[in-house]
Parts: sequence; structure tokens; C-alpha cells
Amino acid sequence: MAEREAGAGPGVNGSTNNSDYPEYSMSPKLPEDKSSERPASSYAQDLKSVLATSVLNLEKLDVDLYRGTHHWVPRTQRLFGGQIVGQALVAAAKSVSDNLYAHSLHCYFVRAGDPKVPVLYQVDRTRDGHSFTVRSVKAIQHGQPILICQASFQKLQPSPLQHQFTMPVVPQPEDLLTAEELIHLYLSKPDLAENAKQGLNKLLASEIPIEIKPINPPQLYRLAATEPKKVFWVRARGYIGEGNMKLHCCVAAYVSDFAFLGTALLPYPDYRAKFLASLDHAMWFHNTFRSDEWMLYECESPWAGGSRGLVQGRLWRRDGVLAASCSQEGVLRVKPVTEPSKL
Repeated sequence: MAEREAGAGPGVNGSTNNSDYPEYSMSPKLPEDKSSERPASSYAQDLKSVLATSVLNLEKLDVDLYRGTHHWVPRTQRLFGGQIVGQALVAAAKSVSDNLYAHSLHCYFVRAGDPKVPVLYQVDRTRDGHSFTVRSVKAIQHGQPILICQASFQKLQPSPLQHQFTMPVVPQPEDLLTAEELIHLYLSKPDLAENAKQGLNKLLASEIPIEIKPINPPQLYRLAATEPKKVFWVRARGYIGEGNMKLHCCVAAYVSDFAFLGTALLPYPDYRAKFLASLDHAMWFHNTFRSDEWMLYECESPWAGGSRGLVQGRLWRRDGVLAASCSQEGVLRVKPVTEPSKL
């Protein structure tokens, strides 16, 4: 699938809570929740996120049948996989009660998405259990599935078994430049290579609904061989608000696919992708979070081979709480770079 948008509008089920991080957690006591110390969102409430109002918004056609029409078209001219995953989770969330929260999803991308036609989402109520509920969703275009998704929801169940990894120590987002600011900085250089200039202008023209602040900017543009790891701050553009944890999970599903598979290319600056596509995508939600506030996305690729690459990621809240984990395998077909991009 291609890379970008998805939509979960106001219809996504979710209870309202006055806390920024309502009590939804597989490990609600560890580590200590310091959300009250976190800076308030810098977005005015009237600047609503397009992810909530459009990108993830679905039209109900019938019981358990929805249509998504707001698509972002990347340079690949295919639908962004994160959008389809996010919309599939929106459709699944609409079919469960307010006391159930997504804890995992597993998706297979089976066909490339066509950005010129709507996507239909057909929900199958696979199982309604006492603690866990499972939904299967097919995303359909031209009468054929383009994505198959299973999502599992759970009632809150505190446990004495609680642990997590430690969040990396990195500069805070206030001390870093956004991806757009970095691009403008590079474009201001008089000796910028023409192919680099063209590539940067294309990136600048892509109006994505998320903000990114790279920890190590050269990794963003693959200027030199590095280990297959990258870390960046990310958040949805605009205000989403507190309380609707189902919506924030759908937005995080969208965010998790952005620039994810490209992590596997970091050790190979002498090659560029001639074909890159997600094969599958999995995600696990551990604790509550606000997707319209800065989260640290830690990405790494433990393996690549056979024209495929495996990537894994962790989304951290600013207070050090592990919010979600994800993994993906994708097709990676490359060709040698004929002219190095020098910034």
C-alpha cells in the first residue's frame, strides 16, 4: 500500500473523560503517570485535526458497512496504507460498546489501493466475549479486498504484572526543527544538488496531516549509511481533544505507518527504492495517549533480505510511558543511485 491518510470521525465510539489520559491501560500503575506535568496542547481547540474531521471519517451505508472517500495520494499513486488501517479500525470500533478499547490489530495488505474510488469497509462481528471482543474488517475496492484486518478489543483489567522498556533519552520537541523547517533550511543552500532540490520540493508540496521533528535529520534524507534505526517526534496536526481513546488509537494507527518501512533502507544510501509496499501491519496498544500531542516514535529494522524488510516500532508518551508497539513487513525492491543527493 502507499503512504498516508485515514479517517475516524466523531462517530467512533468512546467514553468521555475529563482527564488527558483516562484510566485505560494494560498496566495502569507502572510507570507512574505524570500526565498532569505535561505541557498543555499548543493547538487551539478551533483548529480541528483533519484526521478527525475528514481523513478518518467514514460514512455509514448500512449495519456494519461503511464508506471512506477522503484520500491523500502520495507519489506512489497508491493509497496510503496507514489511512486504510486507520479507517478499518474506525469501522471496527463503531461496532463495539463504549467499555471496550482496542488492544491489538493485525492487517494484511492484499492489493494496492486505487485513490480514484471510495473504499468500502465491511465489518464481521467475529466474537463477543466476556473480556475480549474480536472484529474482522474487509476494505474493498472494485469488488475485491485490498486489506484484511482483525482488531481485538478488551475491557479494562488491571494486573499486578507490569513492566516496560525505558524510553530513549532524546532532545525535547521544542528544541528541534520540524521536517518542513529543515527542508526550507536545506533549500536555502546555494550549492544544493538539483536532484536533491527536486526531491525536497516534492516533500514540501505533500500536505500531510501529521507533524514530524526528526532527532537526527540526516537520517530523514538518507545522506549516509547508518544503522537501521531512527527516532522522531510525531503528532497529529490540529486539535483532537481528550476522552475519546478509540479515536486516538485510530489516529495512531495512521501515524504508525508513516516513514516506517523506509527504516530498512537506512544502511544503504547508494540504493533507492524503485518499489516499496507494505505487506502486513500489526499494532498493540498499551496505555492511553493523546495523538495530537508529541509522541516519540522509535523505529528499527532487525532484518532485511529476499526483497523484503522487517521493521518494528514503539510510540512513547512524553512522560516515558510506552503507548503502543507496532511491526510491519514490506516489499523492498531497489536500484543503484546514479547521482548522490548532497545537501
